[in-house]
Amino acid sequence: MENLFRKATMADISVIWEILAQGIQRRKTEGSNQWQDGYPNPDVVRKDIEMGVGYVWLVDGLVAGYCAVMINDEPAYFEIEGEWLSDGDFVVYHRVGVHENCLGKGIARKMLAKIEDLARSWGISSLRADTNHDNRPMLHLFESMGYTYCGEVYFRGSSRRAYEKLIPS
Repeated sequence: MENLFRKATMADISVIWEILAQGIQRRKTEGSNQWQDGYPNPDVVRKDIEMGVGYVWLVDGLVAGYCAVMINDEPAYFEIEGEWLSDGDFVVYHRVGVHENCLGKGIARKMLAKIEDLARSWGISSLRADTNHDNRPMLHLFESMGYTYCGEVYFRGSSRRAYEKLIPS
């Protein structure tokens, strides 16, 4: 089984949207309000790709996961109710999704590990991310990968749990 993490292209947009739509439905089924307000949507994915921040995880040539990875690009993080571990540059990622046919295979964990590699290659030692208070799989992933809970941030009127991980260079 060959795995690859690469920048997304417009040719990937339909499967990326399929992955995110599945995630939206999973969150709804779990009774969460996360991703239930029209975000994310295909325009957000298109913008991610146009800006060069969309990344896909491939398994044997097929897109199995997606996330957006940016540097210092999250205005909500400057208004944290709490305190970050660091003050310098940070890599932030959003819209982490795994195709339903690939759930339970550690793909999200592998993508986050690759994001750590990207941060190191960019000379950045801080990773930041957030999730809904009831997104148990993502909360577990943060805790198991050494992230520290730093406080609350707000998106579209909803509180989100914010995490940071400092990585050695």
